[in-house]
Amino acid sequence: MSMTSSRARWAGLVFISVGVALIIVDSTIVNVAIPSIIDDLGISSTQVQWVQESYTLVFAALLLVFGTLADRYGRRLLLVTGVAVFAAASVLAALAPSGELLIAARVIQGVGGAMVLPTTLSLINANFRGRERALAFAVWGSTIGGMTALGPLLGGWLTTYFSWRWAFGINIPLGIIVIVGVLVFVPESRDENSQRRVDVVGAVLSVLTSASLVFGLIEGRSYGWFFTASPAPTLAGVTWPLAISPIPFAFAVTLVAGVCFVLWGRRRQRAGKSTMLAFDLFAIASFRNGNIAAMIVALGEFGIILSLPLWLQNVLGYSAVQTGLIILALAIGSFVASGFAGAFGNRIAPVVIVRVGLAAEIVGVAGLGFVISPTTDWGILVPFLFVYGFGVGLATAQLTGVVLRDVPVEQSGQGSGTQSTSRQIGSALGIAILGTILFTTTGAALDASLASQGVPDAQRTSLVSAVVDSSGAAIAGLAASPATVAVATDAKAAFSTGTQLAAFSAAGFLVIGFLATLSLGGTRGGSVSAEPASARGGDTKTRE
Repeated sequence: MSMTSSRARWAGLVFISVGVALIIVDSTIVNVAIPSIIDDLGISSTQVQWVQESYTLVFAALLLVFGTLADRYGRRLLLVTGVAVFAAASVLAALAPSGELLIAARVIQGVGGAMVLPTTLSLINANFRGRERALAFAVWGSTIGGMTALGPLLGGWLTTYFSWRWAFGINIPLGIIVIVGVLVFVPESRDENSQRRVDVVGAVLSVLTSASLVFGLIEGRSYGWFFTASPAPTLAGVTWPLAISPIPFAFAVTLVAGVCFVLWGRRRQRAGKSTMLAFDLFAIASFRNGNIAAMIVALGEFGIILSLPLWLQNVLGYSAVQTGLIILALAIGSFVASGFAGAFGNRIAPVVIVRVGLAAEIVGVAGLGFVISPTTDWGILVPFLFVYGFGVGLATAQLTGVVLRDVPVEQSGQGSGTQSTSRQIGSALGIAILGTILFTTTGAALDASLASQGVPDAQRTSLVSAVVDSSGAAIAGLAASPATVAVATDAKAAFSTGTQLAAFSAAGFLVIGFLATLSLGGTRGGSVSAEPASARGGDTKTRE
């Protein structure tokens, strides 16, 4: 391979990494901007979760579809199309006049994002070999870890000095840069032998499974987990008529659709037809166990990112840009980890690096849980955020390499789509579960505190709803009025308790993720090859 083509591949990797960073950083940018969005659009805490979930849910539900389409029609084509859709939806989000329209724009962003993520992995899998592939995965993963952390700083700066709308507007010039760079430096690749049709039924079943599960987890506290809440909630504009809440029905849909998805997929696979999930790849131990670990790890990793910016701004009173600066410690830790992984990646088994990273994440997140209080100083948070970021930087790229190391290159689209789906499902569940823990705990703690002071039921309910529905934004207003200063103090304590429990819960999920990696093997020193099984037998060339 010539020097020019080699340079082009690495230049292409830069734009591929910026493309994936674009869709990843959007979530963390929005987290810091949420308080300003609440103030401007007046959205509720449930809508706050949906602003995040609508994006993540659609993202997760469509990854498998686009991973398959990328293999068939062209990975670069899907990447460029996805970035274009994402940038166009960002325009709609930046101009959204209401919470409902913002959520709709986030849905479209999710479609674009789902085109981007699996294709970036497929392009790396197709264009790099051996140690170069391991390094390429490290660059890709470090970009995710770093931009996940830099997002709050960028979002805070844009929100503080311009408007939360620029948190979405920034995607437009970045999207144009990515599209031009990918078209110039990244060769097209596809599976020339793929003549399979998309499994439409499987796609619908996968969407039903994930959508109903996340809907139930987010809306349970609003609609009632089993019996219908009072007053009766409205669903699609219609008042729910039954004593049994819609949430059990949603979970029933999850169960039935999930079982049908597996049965349908296995039946199509036996018939030699295309499937949404690469069921045959699950016979590969590294792929099967790695996906389980990836899902659990993502649940713990990204769930805490929802609650921390809200707590920093609404309880401690930091501005959006100050919040971003504090969370910058996470980015620094991630960048330091990328250097560590680059130096030792070929001498230490990737699985060992993943475990070290997860251990660091557990220490960082649990440490945050121990120090969170209404009077916490930012200086105490920084070391734990750094350790957490260091762990994210180590674990992300290396786990991806472990999951895909034995996947044949001709199935890289489905393989990367499957592992990306595992991560995104974990992220969606993390936001749903930890967000619900945050708001439910905050409401319960504040209600108990006010009840112990003899506050009447009606007034207590009103105050709790104001704090929870605003995701804590109402605390500043309560603190500004002499009549409700004491309530604001109780609300800060309650929100801190909710954030603490969310952090400890995230640490618990990370512990489970760490235990899941014990089944991955690879504990001996030395590099575990990232080379797909098919490529080890010969040189599989990327087709134009």
